[in-house]
Amino acid sequence: MKNAFDIILSPVVTEKCNALIQDKKYTFKVAPNAGKIEIGKAVEELFHVKVKSVNVMNYQGKAKRAGRTMQMGHRPDWKRAVITLAEGSIEII
Repeated sequence: MKNAFDIILSPVVTEKCNALIQDKKYTFKVAPNAGKIEIGKAVEELFHVKVKSVNVMNYQGKAKRAGRTMQMGHRPDWKRAVITLAEGSIEII
């Protein structure tokens, strides 16, 4: 089994994610090979809260030009998870 710190990489802090906090929804950048069940258990372990649901989104890395040449590279693919907390849970952030 993976460590919870290997699954939850970082919180996502944007205006849209901050607006979701009022609905008890928190957004995290997670490991690309992590499943919904693993993500939910990792959040419960790290923050001592009860998770109601987990929604995940896969993002493709953007194509970027490398240096002065026209050679193209791309940023890595990543996964984002929106965690909904159960009623009665405290706030995470």
